[in-house]
Amino acid sequence: MEHLTKSQLILLVLLVSFVTSMVTGIMTVALLSEGAGENPIQTIQRVIEKSANPPPAADSPAVSDQDNNIVRIVENVSPAVVSIVAAKDVSVIENYYLTPFGDILADYGIQRRQVGAGSGFFVSGDGMIVTNKHVVQDQSASYTIILKSGKNVGAKVLALDPIKDIAVLKVEDLPAGGYPFIHLGDSSGLKVGQTVIAIGNALGEFQNTVSVGVISGLSRTITASGGFSGPEVLAQAIQTDAAINPGNSGGPLLDLSGRAIGINSAVAQGAENIGFAMPIDSVKKAIEDVKSFGKIRYPYLGVRYVIINPAVKESRKLPVDYGALVTASEGELAVLSNSPAKKAGIQQGDIILEFSGKKIDQNNALADLIADKKIGDKVSLKILREGKEISLEATLEEMP
Repeated sequence: MEHLTKSQLILLVLLVSFVTSMVTGIMTVALLSEGAGENPIQTIQRVIEKSANPPPAADSPAVSDQDNNIVRIVENVSPAVVSIVAAKDVSVIENYYLTPFGDILADYGIQRRQVGAGSGFFVSGDGMIVTNKHVVQDQSASYTIILKSGKNVGAKVLALDPIKDIAVLKVEDLPAGGYPFIHLGDSSGLKVGQTVIAIGNALGEFQNTVSVGVISGLSRTITASGGFSGPEVLAQAIQTDAAINPGNSGGPLLDLSGRAIGINSAVAQGAENIGFAMPIDSVKKAIEDVKSFGKIRYPYLGVRYVIINPAVKESRKLPVDYGALVTASEGELAVLSNSPAKKAGIQQGDIILEFSGKKIDQNNALADLIADKKIGDKVSLKILREGKEISLEATLEEMP
C-alpha cells in the first residue's frame, strides 16, 4: 500500500465504493422481496384503525322478569304511600338566669315541635289511610300527611284498634279525582318463602324507601316495645327479612301482584333482617268497622285466663296441659260482671278446653279465636270443672 501511486489509490477507493454499493443494493432488494406480498402502508393503517376503534362495550346485565315486575309495582304504588308526622306543643326553656346564690331560674315557653314520624298508605280514593296504632296513639298531638309530591295535608285519627296495632286516619283535603290507593290482598294464603316488598319512611327521614325480601315465618307472637302506651303483644304477625327500619312502621308489605298483604309494624332489635307485619285481613275488618260504626269493634267473652302448657300444668298441678285456666289477677275478677262468660255460667278455676269446637293451646289462643268471631255469635264451650267435662254456650257481645 505504501508503493501505490496516487492514481492507483484513487482507483482503489472507487472500486471499494462500487462493490459496497452493489452489496447494499442486493440486500435492499432481498428485504423488499420478502415483504412484497404485504404493503407496509396498509399494515400501519390497520394498526391505527385497531387502536382508534375500541372493542364494543359489553351488553348491560340482563334484568329478570321479576325485577321488572318489582320496579313496575313500586312505580304504581309509591304515590299511595305517605309519611305521617306527629307534632305537639312542648315546653322549652327560652331564657335562664343564675342568681347570686347559685340557683338557676328559667323562663319557659311553648313551641310546636315534631315528636314522631311513621308511614301509612291510602286504602281508598276518598283519603282513608291505615297505619300502626303506635304511630298515631298520642291524642295530644296533631298529625300531618306528607305525600310523595312533597305536599302536606292534615289528617284526623278516626279509630284506634283496641287489641291490634292498627289505626285508621282520613285526610282533611280531598283533591279532584281523589287519591291513589293500594288494593288489599289476602293474608290467609301466604306461604313461607314468598317474595314481598316493603315501602316506608325509613328512619323518619328517607321517604318511600323500598326493600325486598321473603316471608320468613307466619303466625308469630311477639312483644313489641317503644309504643306510646308501652309494650304490646302482636299476635299472628308475618315475619319477613325485608328491611324494616324505625319510621317504616305503618307502611305496606306487598306481594308480587302489588296488593298489600300486611302493615309493617316492628323489627327485632339486636338482630338483622327480622321484621314483622300485621296481616292485612285484620286491617280489612278495621276498615269495614270504621265505615259502618265509626270505630273498630270486637266481640268479647269476659274472662281472665292463663294459657296452659306443660310447665303451667306442672307448677299448678293441673290435670291437662292445654286449655285456658280461668283465674283472677291481683285485685281483678276472673269472670267479669255482666259479661257473656258470667251469663253463660263460667266460674273461676274452670279450664276452657275448646272454643267453638277448636282446641285451645299455645298456637290457638283464646283471644285469637274470639277475635275471629262476630258480635252476636253464639259459641260452644267445652269446660273442665272439678275433673268433669261440661258444655256451655255463650253469646258474644261488643267489647266495652
